[in-house]
Amino acid sequence: MEQQHRAVIVGAGIGGLTAAVALNRRGWQVTLLERATDLAPVGAGIALAPNAQRALDVIGLGDRVRELSAWQGDGGMRTPAGRWLSRTDAEAAAARFGGPLVLLHRATLVDLLTSALPEGAVRTGVTATVTDPGDDHRPARLTVSDAKATDRGEIEAGLVIAADGIHSATRRTLFPDHPGPRYSGSTSWRVVVPAPARPFAPHETWGAGRLWGSQPLKDGRVYAYAMAVAPAGAHAPDDEKAELLRLFGDWHHPVPEILAGVAPDRILRHDVHHLPDPLPAFHRGRVALLGDAAHAMMPSLGQGGNQAVEDAVVLAHHARTTPGFVPGRALAAYTADRLPRTTAIVRKAARTGAITMLSARPAVALRTAAVGAVSRFGPGLALRGFDGICDWNPPVDPVPPAGDATRPA
Repeated sequence: MEQQHRAVIVGAGIGGLTAAVALNRRGWQVTLLERATDLAPVGAGIALAPNAQRALDVIGLGDRVRELSAWQGDGGMRTPAGRWLSRTDAEAAAARFGGPLVLLHRATLVDLLTSALPEGAVRTGVTATVTDPGDDHRPARLTVSDAKATDRGEIEAGLVIAADGIHSATRRTLFPDHPGPRYSGSTSWRVVVPAPARPFAPHETWGAGRLWGSQPLKDGRVYAYAMAVAPAGAHAPDDEKAELLRLFGDWHHPVPEILAGVAPDRILRHDVHHLPDPLPAFHRGRVALLGDAAHAMMPSLGQGGNQAVEDAVVLAHHARTTPGFVPGRALAAYTADRLPRTTAIVRKAARTGAITMLSARPAVALRTAAVGAVSRFGPGLALRGFDGICDWNPPVDPVPPAGDATRPA
């Protein structure tokens, strides 16, 4: 394999896998290196908004994702006692943004993406470190080793995509002076459980310094997520189910029923970090940062994974194969497209997250009144907050089908 035709992707999360599919369709020979020993997703559910679905259209997977949509009716926001503060109309959202919100298990999306890759493109149990980002005249270099440290060596690549997450080692290598991720002040929990016997409408419930969401999946299960203000690195003194029962056990249906069906060892808990300080660029030499490695954000807008998917197709758009691939020019265009957009979304997610996690009683009362007032004007006003986010469209020229692309020079 000639190195100038080779794209190496570090990290096999949603963004890395999407980039692998998109670049493969551009004619790149893709190698995806994942540190974990398998692709079992860390996480539970992911909500794909219309902007990410349109990005997936570019690689031929958009309609397959839309078929998994489970949200057909209304949802909304509630108080812990169960009072509806606002209602969200699925049809109104789809009409405004060009499609439905699709919630699916991360494992389902991983399977869809890996099925679109050539056999052997993904290598697990491999640690990769960028040792030289390269430039227009020399390739990038990486040191790789397997999980048992029995196979270690150096490889070269014409393009390297770092999708290695919020604590990205590649980001630290490229931008050592950047302050890195910051703790948001909140921790999160995620679970997937069988649906409770009593039906419920999808909802997100805001309390004082606490949040709970219950969303149905297409397969009949429920994806539930929670957040609460907590010190960094804190853990339950007993187990996380007991902690969730203390925080949310007396909230409205279906929260207690969902918690009753959760096994303590199936609860994922992670502190919420983000990158409030934007990077100077999303690239250096032949290396590009993608997803959380570039612009980790709070989950309050549900856009983290969506923006990684956008990154992937925009990057592949600029990694053009004719008349020749010039790394500096292509990756500068990628930065120019993605840095302003994602910076704005990171900041909006931080503002929304701060409102969500208000804990002082007067501030919570004011927030509740404001949400109720906005809801009286109908779902359109509430949906307006996603204008400029969910209505995004990918670059105009489509990636050609696999096998039709001219190889990069």
